[in-house]
Amino acid sequence: MTDEEQRGQPADRNGAHARIDAILEKIAIQQAKAEVRQREADARHKEAGVRQAKIDAKLTRLEEMYGGGGNSQGAAAEEFYHDSLKANPVLVGIRFDVIEKRTRSHAGLEDEFDLLLINSRDVFVLEVKYKAHEKDLERLLNRKKPDFQRLFPEYGDHRQHFALATFHIDDALKAAAREQGVIVLQRKGDVIETLPADH
Repeated sequence: MTDEEQRGQPADRNGAHARIDAILEKIAIQQAKAEVRQREADARHKEAGVRQAKIDAKLTRLEEMYGGGGNSQGAAAEEFYHDSLKANPVLVGIRFDVIEKRTRSHAGLEDEFDLLLINSRDVFVLEVKYKAHEKDLERLLNRKKPDFQRLFPEYGDHRQHFALATFHIDDALKAAAREQGVIVLQRKGDVIETLPADH
């Protein structure tokens, strides 16, 4: 190895070390910036959690003061359908003599029915919801219907109709209800729009 080559080696080593040191310094700076950003994000997340907790507490207080938003909306829907059907007790061309809310219990079974419309040949069982969900249709068919048939045997000879009455229902649920023989009642302004079951 020549003297010039030997003299160049340490210089190259020093240059390589300097480049590695520069890269490591850049990595350290990037890591420090990332840690600062993470701490800022954590602080924002914590602040959002505190704000959400305050909102939740305020909503809980309002629900306690006014009986719960869902309860009052459900009560408003029941009142609308009760008053509208009392003023004009006709559904799918059938006139009814009685409209009432009933709770009945027998042999350990108890259930509440939002509205019953009754005449000498037909009985309508209405499940009233402010906003109808799939679980409401399932409850009507799988619990309310068999409970009604067990709790009200005096209507065994009547034609029994089951209906979902609501202010809001999506098209898919509306179609599913009608396909399963459930009549859908919807609020349309100040009147009731009746969608008969498909079968």
